[in-house]
Amino acid sequence: MVLEVQGLSKNFAGKPVLKDVSFNLNQGEILAILGRSGAGKTTILRCINNLTKCDRGTIKVDDMYLCREENGVTVYAKPAEMLEIRKKLGMVFQNFNLFPHMSVMQNIIEAPINVFGVPKQKAQEKAAELLEMLGLSDKANAYPFELSGGQKQRVAIARACALNPLVMCMDEPTSALDPELREGIATIIENLARDGMGVLIITHDMNFARRVATRIIFLDDGQIIQESSKEEFFANMGDERIRRFVAM
Repeated sequence: MVLEVQGLSKNFAGKPVLKDVSFNLNQGEILAILGRSGAGKTTILRCINNLTKCDRGTIKVDDMYLCREENGVTVYAKPAEMLEIRKKLGMVFQNFNLFPHMSVMQNIIEAPINVFGVPKQKAQEKAAELLEMLGLSDKANAYPFELSGGQKQRVAIARACALNPLVMCMDEPTSALDPELREGIATIIENLARDGMGVLIITHDMNFARRVATRIIFLDDGQIIQESSKEEFFANMGDERIRRFVAM
């Protein structure tokens, strides 16, 4: 198990956004969290990546506690331990979040060099390997404004992969892509999982989840309504909230 989430809860301005959410992710597994906009999906990813502090709950990455409850209080890992945990997590944002003033190569090597102390040459070699794998070798010196949406998505994946994370988190990875590009991203995700990475996808794209996921969680109003294998999920949509979502 590379990721374990237990009892995750979060309020914003007194309004519950996550309500006692619990799940896990195994090595080589692709877990999709489905749900309508506002269900709390992105908040889960932000809590896992320590971009948002949870109010209550436990998050464990590869047997290291990012946060846990002690005597009714949520305690976070100390800075040195948090850095080790961050090395195990990759994050691909919905809007890519590439640095516009940096080339593709610079975007990929920035964190390995300046956050984790990887030598520049080694970081560049790794980046070149990733770009070749993703069919972007000719874009190493290009800037984000020169890239298509699909190319930006692949650069964002390369940047997240540069640190060899155990867990890859993706927020709406197909939101700006046409069907052909979605298929390409699906193949990339499957290859990452085949290499042993655990992949957590937040999406409202039912067809993409059907295509790529091995297991599905349906989230509604901050709560898990159903968790099952992909086959079981699509064979048995018994909850009215899921049927309404599918019909959208």
